[in-house]
Amino acid sequence: MTRWRHAEATDTGLVRQSNQDAVYVDDSLAIVADGMGGHAAGEVASEMTIELLRTGFAENRTVEGLYDAINTANITVLNDARDNPKHFGMGTTVIALGLTVDDEGVTSPTLCHVGDSRAYQLRDGALRQLTDDHSVAEEWVRMGRLTPEEAAVHPRRHQLTRGIGVEETIAVDVMSLHALAGDRLLLCSDGLSNELDGDTLARLSSAPFTLDEAVVQLVEAAKEAGGRDNITAVLVEFDEVSVSATPIKRTISSVTPPIARAAAPTQKRRKRRRLSWRTPAALLLFAGVVVGAYFVVHWYAYSTYYLGNDAGTVAVYQGQPSGVLWFKPIKVFDTNYQASALSRTHRVALNQTIPEPTLKAALDYATFLCGTSCNASTTPTTPTTTTTVKKG
Repeated sequence: MTRWRHAEATDTGLVRQSNQDAVYVDDSLAIVADGMGGHAAGEVASEMTIELLRTGFAENRTVEGLYDAINTANITVLNDARDNPKHFGMGTTVIALGLTVDDEGVTSPTLCHVGDSRAYQLRDGALRQLTDDHSVAEEWVRMGRLTPEEAAVHPRRHQLTRGIGVEETIAVDVMSLHALAGDRLLLCSDGLSNELDGDTLARLSSAPFTLDEAVVQLVEAAKEAGGRDNITAVLVEFDEVSVSATPIKRTISSVTPPIARAAAPTQKRRKRRRLSWRTPAALLLFAGVVVGAYFVVHWYAYSTYYLGNDAGTVAVYQGQPSGVLWFKPIKVFDTNYQASALSRTHRVALNQTIPEPTLKAALDYATFLCGTSCNASTTPTTPTTTTTVKKG
């Protein structure tokens, strides 16, 4: 069983003429949508998305139901923009937190995300960002082309690589949440996260402030910092949390498989072909493709990290948990944290492995995962060994 309390606030800000953010929250669903497009079109897209997610999730309270509602919103917004010239170019981000029911009947929190609206987890005053922005600048940060500081002021920081109403196919980041009673989740539009740093967000969102006090002061602080965009904040606090029997953390795409075409009938007679310079060139090209494929698979196999249980110790591994072809995961670091010291919820998550994008993120989460339930004498150290313009 999972239960939460909630509060929300939204404001036009000090620069925009209208509020194109939309927000909805109840006892089982919380949504923030940040509309984009000229005039009132962004407001139409965000409100339409909120309504479709609300009704779709009410009909099917599963992970699939939440994803299907987002996919339906994408197609509906796209078709409306095509049919109505006044809505041409409209779209929206969306971040939705739903209490989904799995095959075992367990109700647990699931987060779905498209765009650059964000979700943060707060525990004992510490803040952890759960989502990755789907924007050009942040994609470049993940590729190593920009630093986070450069991305914060880069002219393409508002250009989205994913959004509702942009393309017929959509990729949605979906993840099950590992939370404890007392944890808070902050969902917000970029009008909040662009104005306030992580320390300020953590301080204003945490106890002793009540949920209602926190969302109001978050909005006011963003306005005092400039208020250059619409500002929306949703806070939920868990009174009780269950962990899904089948946790998920992956990107789900709506791309449909290609339609198989019937092969053309082969001719009974084929002319003999003479060897020419094209033959060795084709062989070289094939060899290049094979070598390239090898390095691509190798890169993918070791492009991520995860936390796992190494004979009772919290360890960091590099690679995909189940391996890729002949590339098996390797252990890169043993922390000083004992799995037995973790809460039952965290031990279950650790035994199922906890993926993280970088080694630093894995080490940071090991500390976050341990929280106040560990009393290790030392802490882990770093081992030696399609673009769309948003708010145009």
